[in-house]
Amino acid sequence: MGNPAGEDLEEKTVVFGITGGIAAYKAPMIVRGLKRLSLDVHVVTTDSAGYFVTPLVLQTLSGRPVLTEMFSEVPGSSYEIDHIALADQADLFLVAPATADFLAKLAHGIADDLLSCSILATKAPVLVCPSMNVNMLSNPATRDNIETLKRRGFHVLEPASGELACGWEGAGRLPEPDRIVSEVKMLLSRHDLSGINILITSGPTCEDIDPVRYITNRSTGKMGGAIVEAACLRGARVTVISGPVGIDYAPWATLIDARSAGEMLDAVRENLAGCDVLIMAAAVADYTPQMYSQNKIKKGEKMTHLELDSTPDILSTIRPLKESRIFVGFAAETDNLKTYAQDKMIRKGLDMIVANRVGEKGSGFASETNSGVVLSQEGVLYDFEHMAKETLAHKILDLVKDKL
Repeated sequence: MGNPAGEDLEEKTVVFGITGGIAAYKAPMIVRGLKRLSLDVHVVTTDSAGYFVTPLVLQTLSGRPVLTEMFSEVPGSSYEIDHIALADQADLFLVAPATADFLAKLAHGIADDLLSCSILATKAPVLVCPSMNVNMLSNPATRDNIETLKRRGFHVLEPASGELACGWEGAGRLPEPDRIVSEVKMLLSRHDLSGINILITSGPTCEDIDPVRYITNRSTGKMGGAIVEAACLRGARVTVISGPVGIDYAPWATLIDARSAGEMLDAVRENLAGCDVLIMAAAVADYTPQMYSQNKIKKGEKMTHLELDSTPDILSTIRPLKESRIFVGFAAETDNLKTYAQDKMIRKGLDMIVANRVGEKGSGFASETNSGVVLSQEGVLYDFEHMAKETLAHKILDLVKDKL
């Protein structure tokens, strides 16, 4: 996961605490992920964590010495007290894995090692990632401790479910490193869209011919997915209505599946009332078969022609419901980009339209970058050439924010 424009984390410091659970073997990959965000990472381990992951690995990946001792024989400086220095310089504390024992310490204010003492002294946000046997996790004492931490403002990333190292099945697995790193990124990002409800459509729609075949387009949902993630990172409450795609949307968004244009229209209608901004990034199919065959059309059967009807125009249908909401549309064009996009914007009553060039390398569907222009009723707002979709997503949101 990159670090797109508007999400500068280079000056941020994360203190990464590792406690003594088998899931500590994932810690090196978490460090790598944090460093990819250009974060300054200070690793602190408990005594028992050393049984599962070596300081040398963590030191090599973080570029800093691993801190373990409450009272170091060779202090870092003559005036720094380690646990206070860590507490003061941290922009975020991360504890992964957080064992049942360590959660109990935090919940009861016990500070008997460097990590627990530093957390007790910090005013920075704290993210804990519990990981343990399923029965330990479900024990009332553990659940009470987790709820206590939540009430006190700790951020808790609940464990995943699956096969555990002890042989049991159930909840207790440490989330994958990428998921943990994403949560860190979200907590450290600027939440300048906090309190804003954004409804986003994404991906293609599919219009079925028979149980095997359908009409669709080349959309992969990458642009929509980038906007969903950017909006979540910036604190918005996000609902995404998605056609069939092969990507995972940001975990903080509410996902609604819609296969056809008709289903997507229904979902937009049902969710429009609660939104402040609608971003129509989906590539909705223009045509749908007049007739659907309940049985597969056999290869030997002649299909001389396929009768098509137009699909419902979502933006035109919901235009009377716009009120004070910001409507943002997308246009994929191979030529006359600005002319066609401006016409679409006026016809559909949009506040903004993002016009993408398609049919060329490095732009449009399935690519990592886009080229085109952002237009408003006042004229051209922004030109972009082969811009990473993650970066473009933030730029679009910057322009939306200016209109709120």
